[in-house]
Amino acid sequence: MLYPLKFHPIFKERVWGDRQIERLYHKQLPPGVPIGESWEISDRPGDISVLANGPLAGKDLHWLVENHKADLLGSVKLQNGRFPLLIKILDAQEKLSLQVHPPLDKASALGGEPKTEMWYIANAAPGAELYVGLKRGVTRAEFERKIQEGTVAECFHRFSVKAGDAMFLPSGRVHAIGAGLVIFEIQQNSDTTYRVFDWNRVGLDGKPRALHVRESLASINFNDFEPPPIQAEPVTRDGAKIKSLVRDPLFSVEIYEVPAGTNLRLPPGTVQILAVVSGKLAVRDNATTLDLVPGEFGMLPATLPQTTIQTEADSLFLRIEAGASRK
Repeated sequence: MLYPLKFHPIFKERVWGDRQIERLYHKQLPPGVPIGESWEISDRPGDISVLANGPLAGKDLHWLVENHKADLLGSVKLQNGRFPLLIKILDAQEKLSLQVHPPLDKASALGGEPKTEMWYIANAAPGAELYVGLKRGVTRAEFERKIQEGTVAECFHRFSVKAGDAMFLPSGRVHAIGAGLVIFEIQQNSDTTYRVFDWNRVGLDGKPRALHVRESLASINFNDFEPPPIQAEPVTRDGAKIKSLVRDPLFSVEIYEVPAGTNLRLPPGTVQILAVVSGKLAVRDNATTLDLVPGEFGMLPATLPQTTIQTEADSLFLRIEAGASRK
């Protein structure tokens, strides 16, 4: 019988990263290097999350998929034989490249994988910005010309964000993360990124990072103008304020704001992931208690008969479902 699961993070050195994941969430990062990503739940070849708690500690997520697929996922389908989501914390203390991920109808021909994702802003420096979608009226011809001129950032829709903001990024939507942001990222199990422009900087090896202009131009939705951040009205249920952020065939995401001392029952029957932004949760099934603090992620297998969350402090957390929302 499976139980509430927690995994060891996988840290990724990035030229635009820093040490905020350590400062905010007390994760033990490799010393002396800029860490830009903490892969919290991953079933990528070569980067598979290892279980950290309970009798199955030391087994990895792909082993669970292969040996306990029905208990873990219920009716949720795999993606290329693997767990369908990849979940990260991003620490962007410098701007990321201007980039795009290929849509489903073009990914295979380009040699990549489709990647739809969403961002939840967990921490933001004053004046922090996102670049998402095109400025209204930008044409493909203008975009291509400005790539050659080194000014293509002028084509991007750019706006300030703060902690608590969220953004949906279907594949084909151009985007970049500005400096001074820590983001919880929920995405398809994919690692295909095509860079349009990278601010003329060099990578960790001291060489200019590769660009993928041809693939980017084939992937970009040139009718995607000035998409707004996610707007959602809260509903109150069992003492919690809940906002639905994303309902997509690939995943659904809700944000829960819950006062201390609240007990919540979660619906059984599908795999769920809890991502704690602030506060402290005690996640219980019939036999196991999993404590989660900010920056930690718990996975609830589909076959858990009853799961209860008790908030031990005023808490904010994301509840993520893989596959189509049941609502």
